[in-house]
Amino acid sequence: MIELGVNIDHVATLRQARRTYEPDPVWAAAEAELGGADGITVHLREDRRHINDRDVELLRQTVQCKLNLEMSLVEEIVEIAVRTAPAQATIVPERREEVTTEGGIDLLRDGSRVTAVVKRLKSAGSVVSAFIDPEDKQIDAAKSQGFDAIELHTGEYANAHGAEVDRQLERLARAAERINRLGLRLHAGHGLNYRNVGPVAALPQMRELNIGHAIVGRAVFVGLRQAVREMKDLLVIGR
Repeated sequence: MIELGVNIDHVATLRQARRTYEPDPVWAAAEAELGGADGITVHLREDRRHINDRDVELLRQTVQCKLNLEMSLVEEIVEIAVRTAPAQATIVPERREEVTTEGGIDLLRDGSRVTAVVKRLKSAGSVVSAFIDPEDKQIDAAKSQGFDAIELHTGEYANAHGAEVDRQLERLARAAERINRLGLRLHAGHGLNYRNVGPVAALPQMRELNIGHAIVGRAVFVGLRQAVREMKDLLVIGR
């Protein structure tokens, strides 16, 4: 069975648009769980543009399913992750000027630093995942650096059209096979929605999908519980 991690960053984005206290992402997490979410995903960015420290602390105390903290390698964020010890920590790239994460992290750029952070997070009790592009050299680096899981960046698949869709899906499938051979847990996410999630969910090695924007967007019309239920149903159908 594939697990669905619901990213609630955009609930916090709506709150921050008015610099007020609602909608509260902590409440959103509870609603997502009631809809059947297997995990709650949040990205604590260095600039705190949506999720903030208070959210992470309260979510760590209240989330009943898996809390997945997306994070950069910035020392301040690493210290927060080590202290709060989420069930899962996912290392992602981060640039101030980007609207959303635009690709996977380059694990080869500062390998020794990555390895050190992975060790610290694992010592705190977190499962550690790497958000990377579906490239052999990045997959192999994740294995050597001690990651427990790999989350494949599905943005190029999600943005593809025509014959390019099949090409990007095949790229993901080849990466999935390599990850499975290396004994790592396979996750995926970015740009997945109610129309394109099926083929990714159908990959036999897939264990977890993290989806946020599409679910929160759908929730505007049907409520968060129902939006999560609908996505969960699509994962089952895709499988």
